[in-house]
Amino acid sequence: MSEHRRKPTQPQGGGRAAARRGQPQSGPSAGRREAPRDATGSPSDSYDSGGEESPFGSRAEARRATQRGSGGGRRRAADGAGHGGPGGGGGRRGGPPGPGGPGRGRGRAPEPARKRIIDYPRAGKYGAARWVPSWKLVTGLSIGFCGSMVAAAGVAYALVGIPDIGKTAKAQNNVYFWADGSEMVATGGEANRQIIGYAQIPKEMRWAVMSAENKTFETDSGVDPMGIARAFVNMAKGGQTQGGSTITQQYVKNAMLQDQSQTVSRKLRELFVSIKVGAKLPKDQIMAGYLNSAYYGRNAYGIQAAAHAYFNKDATKLDPSQCAFLAAVLKGATYYDPAGSQSIDPVNATPELNRKRAEARWEWILDQEVKDGRLSEARRSEFKTFPKIQSPRSNAALSGQVGYLVDLANTYLIKNSDKTKITETKLRQGGYQIHTTFDRTKVNALEAAVKKVQKANIKPKLRPNNDKYVQFGGASVNPNSGAIEAIYGGVDATKHFTDNADQTGAQVGSTFKPFVLAAAMSWGARDPKGGPSQAQDERTIVSPKSLYSGKNGLKIKDYNGTDWTDDKGKEWLQQNDGHQSLNPPSYKIDLREAMRESVNSAYVQLGMDVGLDKVKDAVLSAGIKESSLASARFPSFSLGTSSPSAIRMAGAYATFAASGKQRDPYSVDRVTNAEGNVFQHDRVAKTVEAFTPAVADNVTDVLKTVVEKGTGTNAQLKGREVAGKTGTTDGNKSAWFVGYTPQLSTAIGMYRLDDDETNKNREFLQMYGTGGEKTIHGASFPSQIWRDYMEVALKGEKAESFPVPEDIGVVLNDTPSPSPTPSATVSESPSPSPTPTPSETLTSPSPSASETCKKFDWTCNNTGGTDTGGTSTGGTDGGVSASPSESTSSSTSRGNSNGSNSGGLFGGSNG
Repeated sequence: MSEHRRKPTQPQGGGRAAARRGQPQSGPSAGRREAPRDATGSPSDSYDSGGEESPFGSRAEARRATQRGSGGGRRRAADGAGHGGPGGGGGRRGGPPGPGGPGRGRGRAPEPARKRIIDYPRAGKYGAARWVPSWKLVTGLSIGFCGSMVAAAGVAYALVGIPDIGKTAKAQNNVYFWADGSEMVATGGEANRQIIGYAQIPKEMRWAVMSAENKTFETDSGVDPMGIARAFVNMAKGGQTQGGSTITQQYVKNAMLQDQSQTVSRKLRELFVSIKVGAKLPKDQIMAGYLNSAYYGRNAYGIQAAAHAYFNKDATKLDPSQCAFLAAVLKGATYYDPAGSQSIDPVNATPELNRKRAEARWEWILDQEVKDGRLSEARRSEFKTFPKIQSPRSNAALSGQVGYLVDLANTYLIKNSDKTKITETKLRQGGYQIHTTFDRTKVNALEAAVKKVQKANIKPKLRPNNDKYVQFGGASVNPNSGAIEAIYGGVDATKHFTDNADQTGAQVGSTFKPFVLAAAMSWGARDPKGGPSQAQDERTIVSPKSLYSGKNGLKIKDYNGTDWTDDKGKEWLQQNDGHQSLNPPSYKIDLREAMRESVNSAYVQLGMDVGLDKVKDAVLSAGIKESSLASARFPSFSLGTSSPSAIRMAGAYATFAASGKQRDPYSVDRVTNAEGNVFQHDRVAKTVEAFTPAVADNVTDVLKTVVEKGTGTNAQLKGREVAGKTGTTDGNKSAWFVGYTPQLSTAIGMYRLDDDETNKNREFLQMYGTGGEKTIHGASFPSQIWRDYMEVALKGEKAESFPVPEDIGVVLNDTPSPSPTPSATVSESPSPSPTPTPSETLTSPSPSASETCKKFDWTCNNTGGTDTGGTSTGGTDGGVSASPSESTSSSTSRGNSNGSNSGGLFGGSNG
């Protein structure tokens, strides 16, 4: 190797960098240890092979050593040793100081950090420590934030004012218009309020409210921080909002009625107002303000108006029991007024449920007063019964049918608030122009038709046992739009408070049979060889010409041919009206004739062949609310054990009239206020094809036969095509006629039910002998009312024809048999069978619309449902429940409450 290529030996002093730069270092090496004297190999070999100890494990380690600065030397570094450079330190052990300072030089010293006002991210820190704020920074920011909040709160507190009770909750009228644009009534928004002084408010009322809502009212600051926190958390979660926790906060909330938006800004403003009110006003003024501004229901604002609305007396004369009740109503009049608020919530605000809630809270409040030392035990013992409350009285403007119309429109707006953007609170504030769908001429005509029948036939003084408590309900729906054009809710909205058009609880009987036929033509009968769940191609579409048995006492079979039995193993023998069997000896009758004569046995068996689940689907598709339906487990479902309202029945038949197009009934066309248009129904209207035109038009064609020469001949209109169906229930407890022309669908119901809505044990009563008739059928008074009304309602409108239906389906059961004679009928009793024990006897709630004693004989003595032996029988009026769970007691739970659960236009979860 040439001399010039040999690597020169390293100097004895200085670092590796200096050696590379060729700069001499004085003194012995301060870095590596010297190689042992006996080491072999050339210096270059020794260098290359790493014979010397590396000064650092890695470059990163070298950098860290440099950054550590003075005193940060490596293993056992000599005091003062460094890497060179001014102030350098941290040299390696055994090395003398270099020329620039102790230790050998490695690099430049770190520059001093620049000072910042906010040291974040933190200088001189590395990794996660760089992002952890110092205690100084945290403390400073906290002080700054708190200071800003205090300043903002001070400004907000200074800006809010104390509400003036005389200006609180001033509502405007709502103006309701008929469909033609003329004014119906201006009502609903006026504030029925009389402000009274603190001294005029009974101390018992103040005690009741404090014990119920704010026990520490006399000593607290007026706000409840925990309650406010809960409200904010609830809003953040999107849950149900809640009002103020203290009486002061509730008073402020009432005073801010013009702004009830559930927003953080309003809640904060309400908080500051509450704080100011609590600090500035005496407690007696706050209490008086609250009780004078609160809403107690029945359009009563303030304690004085409430005392007159519920007890017809001045507030000063209220006793502790009555005060406890009014304190209970403050929790929410919709659900605590014993008269009920079914126009707001048909399901949960029935008179029965409201009274139960009110009684429980009334009793609890009195007990709390005793516990709080505000009422003595002796005085409490005087109030063991719930106070007697007078019935609600509307103003004269809401008398007659107008009150029902207003309630129906209000219910529609509130129940559809997601679309209308009108809540109950906003509606109560008023200021709306509400344009309804109601036709004044038709409303008056329907009321006149009912009164005509009542005056001529219903005489409660002459026949108190038969004619007392007779009620009617009716509704008309336009098939082309779904608009409710007329209703009859009862004798007077200021006297009879349940809207009979919207909820009744009365079963509809054989007016359900068209849905069975529609299901048969839509989905078809099941293949007897198939399983319970069959595909569409395993079914046979049924033709109206299909043949079924018209035999009385027919043993009903499941679709696969096995005898149907209930949960107790009982068979089902279906009875026809008047125990009539049609067309012996074969008893075969086609579905058109079975509908015309309302033959129960044929349609019950058809329902079993199609499947009751499919019958239910057809009912729902037509527009009936599911909450109004009875159990679909029993054959009697096909005979109308359900209790839809007149509005929903008219709407469902309107689906057939519109060739299968279903439109939900509605009562409000549009709403405006001072700012302009608020709601337009056309923007949210939906049309759904419930049935194909072929199915719907064939149902209509069959129902035309009912009116032309069947049980509905009493509903014929001169020069017009009419389709319809009669319905009568088991025990003769209700009767219906539902019919339509191409322009209008109308349902009329009749039943007997105690009009006293405070009676917990109201029952549907039998109508044998009512109106001087032996029995009441849909073919009698209901069809007469329907005809008289429709003649006026359609006056001036051009007569239209129904579409000609196309052929549909296959003729089932068309086997050779003796030629039947459609007009021939024989009376036949069910085959004898052992008489069951009393425990086996089943009550019969199942209705039907069979009126086949004689074709037009309304006086046919229908004896009601009977059990004949160890089988479940359909009774003479309809099917019988196959289990106690299906039986109906006809009590209020079935009458008013159950009707509201589902009968109404807005009843149930879907409203």
